[in-house]
Amino acid sequence: MHQPLKPAAIAPGAKVAVVAPASNAKAERIEGGIAALARHGYRPILYPHAAGREAPYFSGTVEDRLSDLHEAFTDPDIEAVFCTRGGYGSNYLLEDLDVDLIAENPKPFFGYSDLTIIQSYLLDQTGLIGFHGPMVAADLYRNDGVDEASFSDALTGGKVLAGEAQGLRILKPGRAQGTVRGGCLSMLVSTLGTPFAPQTENSVLFLEDIGAKPYQVDRMLRQMVLAGKFDGVTGFVFGEMLDCISPGANPGLLDDVILRVLDWFEGPIAVGLRSGHVSRGNVTLPLGIAAELHVPEPDAGEQPVLQYLEAAVE
Repeated sequence: MHQPLKPAAIAPGAKVAVVAPASNAKAERIEGGIAALARHGYRPILYPHAAGREAPYFSGTVEDRLSDLHEAFTDPDIEAVFCTRGGYGSNYLLEDLDVDLIAENPKPFFGYSDLTIIQSYLLDQTGLIGFHGPMVAADLYRNDGVDEASFSDALTGGKVLAGEAQGLRILKPGRAQGTVRGGCLSMLVSTLGTPFAPQTENSVLFLEDIGAKPYQVDRMLRQMVLAGKFDGVTGFVFGEMLDCISPGANPGLLDDVILRVLDWFEGPIAVGLRSGHVSRGNVTLPLGIAAELHVPEPDAGEQPVLQYLEAAVE
């Protein structure tokens, strides 16, 4: 594994790129998200194909999307890169992604969902810290779309902390340290058996998704188990898991599924962290640096906490 490659901190007034490596987004949402970046004090630059449309659901051709992404990293005036949305299509970019070029120009790269596979691959190949957090046309355009504290800490050199206020709940008590890795569960599973499968050893593994029924989450977790991707994991943090329910089923079914699939795991497990596909207040989670996960006993009078031990930027 590579040492963490930390981008520089950014301050108000910084120029930031808006790109769309996967699906197209609604124009009004892109405009709203760009306005929100401006309100945060940044100068957003909409890249040529970020508002484009290419059949059947992409923002541009593979070459267009790859060109925008490479140019956003190489432009010396750009200090951070924000994606419009996920959707689908990032896997088309992986084979021609210039990881050396990106490693030579490290910048905060914000995304989640379909972007998980790009963030994970860059982390594994270069050590570049990923920013699993708000996207322009998915979160920033909404009045309540961003968890401001973690967003600011991640970009300015603070140590991100997430607890009950960010949705974290107790599943299995314990304490563990490790490098935070992970992202969208279905996207990570889609890379298994390919050269782009994630490294997960010695990690506090964050997993989240949307709209997957509990049996489907069960199946994906089992696939990760069978692929050996949970070997060496020190702790698990699951996301809000928005709409991951079965109509008419016990509301606690997903919690039960997670505990059953991981019944062999001796470390801490927490769930509910609002990062990625969330109902509100998207938490920015840096991927690729060390954190401690503390999940107390249910009657201990303490809250579960994921506390980063270092900053994500220099």
